[in-house]
Amino acid sequence: MTYCLGILTKEGLVMAADSRTNAGVDYISTYRKLFDFSIDNDRTILLCTSGNLSITQSALTLMQQDITAKAEVSLHTLPSMFEIARYIGNMIRQVQEQNRPWLEKDGIDYNCTVLLGGQIRGSEPELFMIYSQGNFIQASKEKPFLQIGEAKYGKPILDRVLSFETSIESAAKCALLSIDSTMISNISVGPPINLIMYEANSFKVRYRLSLNIDAPYLTQIRQQWGKCLNEAFEQMPNIDWQHYLNGDT
Repeated sequence: MTYCLGILTKEGLVMAADSRTNAGVDYISTYRKLFDFSIDNDRTILLCTSGNLSITQSALTLMQQDITAKAEVSLHTLPSMFEIARYIGNMIRQVQEQNRPWLEKDGIDYNCTVLLGGQIRGSEPELFMIYSQGNFIQASKEKPFLQIGEAKYGKPILDRVLSFETSIESAAKCALLSIDSTMISNISVGPPINLIMYEANSFKVRYRLSLNIDAPYLTQIRQQWGKCLNEAFEQMPNIDWQHYLNGDT
């Protein structure tokens, strides 16, 4: 399992992912889940992956081969983010069909999901979630973030804090808190955390980082967030038991 998220704001995009793919008492493995296929000054293409690792790695390899071979259709030639989302969906289906008989024979789950975020010159930044079946949905001003993988633990802060008007710096901070909250609650999500912050219309990824569990900034925000939550909890009014014992509603 893993946890990835993309956030779309009026100022740009934030894409973030953990790196854990398997966890247990005796075995933990990590693989990068955030990938950059951008061309400076032309297009920004960012992908996050979750699900069956062999399927996503194969699809990413085939997409890179299309770029290297200068194929007519690739992440670097398609004219819109919508067309790129369709291309990625078709690639996932192709890899799944090739491997389906053998994976099903051994009862292996071959589903996967991809987040696609970016901008092509002449259009606005966009964010998509692409399902195993190849279909996809798109983020909007009303729903400015998308999550894949182990999403439930990190969702409350996103619901309460984020809007399309949120500054990109605040969105990046929120993304890190969302992933850290998930790591605390679920062992299947773990570091390093990779994050990219893309400024709209810059057509260049200037801000990227990779944080291990003991990174000073991650430690700082984890401690500060925990302190603030505890202080807020202590300020909540106690239950008025007498009110309810009297039969009031």
